[in-house]
Amino acid sequence: QVQLVESGGGLVQPGGSLRLSCAASGSIFSINAMAWYRQAPGKQRELVAVISSGGNTNYAESVKGRFTISRDNAKNTVYLQMNSLKPEDTAAYSCYVDYYSDPEGPALDAWGQGTLVTVSS
Repeated sequence: QVQLVESGGGLVQPGGSLRLSCAASGSIFSINAMAWYRQAPGKQRELVAVISSGGNTNYAESVKGRFTISRDNAKNTVYLQMNSLKPEDTAAYSCYVDYYSDPEGPALDAWGQGTLVTVSS
């Protein structure tokens, strides 16, 4: 089983920056994709950014040019650098990993517990 521990959320003024981290630990052989999702009150969860094992990235249109996803494979950690934050970025942010626990097993997935980001003056 894999545990994901997120950190870095908080309250920030519009135009400010935050950096989220998500560290995976447990029974991990390899990690494929790592991603960040968010869910605002009363809205559906949406994909914010995803990064492949090879470093290819994709972003939601609403965050392109402002957010950057990266990963440290040695630490099994994914980051989300969020700049020029807007009130509409307020949400609970959760990390997601797609991984193998052994070389012969199926792909598995795991979710973090979520960290709250509030953008307000």
